[in-house]
Amino acid sequence: MTVREILHVGNPLLRQVSREVTKNELASTQMQTLIDDLIDTMRAANGAGIAAPQIGELVRIATIEVNANPRYPYKPKIPLTIAVNPVVEFLDDELVDVNEGCLSVPNMRGNVMRHVNIRVRYWDRHGNEYDEVKRGLTAGTFQHELDHLDGVLFLDKVFDTTTLTTWEQFERFHRAAFIERITEFVQRVGS
Repeated sequence: MTVREILHVGNPLLRQVSREVTKNELASTQMQTLIDDLIDTMRAANGAGIAAPQIGELVRIATIEVNANPRYPYKPKIPLTIAVNPVVEFLDDELVDVNEGCLSVPNMRGNVMRHVNIRVRYWDRHGNEYDEVKRGLTAGTFQHELDHLDGVLFLDKVFDTTTLTTWEQFERFHRAAFIERITEFVQRVGS
């Protein structure tokens, strides 16, 4: 198990656009080790996902997984997903206001508008192609992680800076209302 250092906001690598990976390159020991490192780092940090730029690798690979995550008890489960060269398409204009945090922006949260219904095309770690529709908070999780591949942090999408808060203050003043609101949303859309 290799847990890598997670880069924090201010590191210029987080603001660069990552390059695509070829199928031959994906099959290499180097890329497969990178994927394993992403999984280990994400799980060690209790993240819902992590993208390669967050550990200093400028390739279009992200891992996503939600399974009884103590940081996000309201999020629907997402099986371990490795998204290589992902492309997102917004299916409609429906948006949801989500309070987000990020492993690369430690101890900070803020409200971001995310598309509720997306289509995402990607390869898995073996080069198998996927074309899936994601909804609700699952769609939001995918959008958050895939933004990293374009050098975008959730801070760039916070629409009201008065929603910025530390984890401690979120827990103290905002968590209960957010969980109540977002649980109703999850029940309505199903994911």
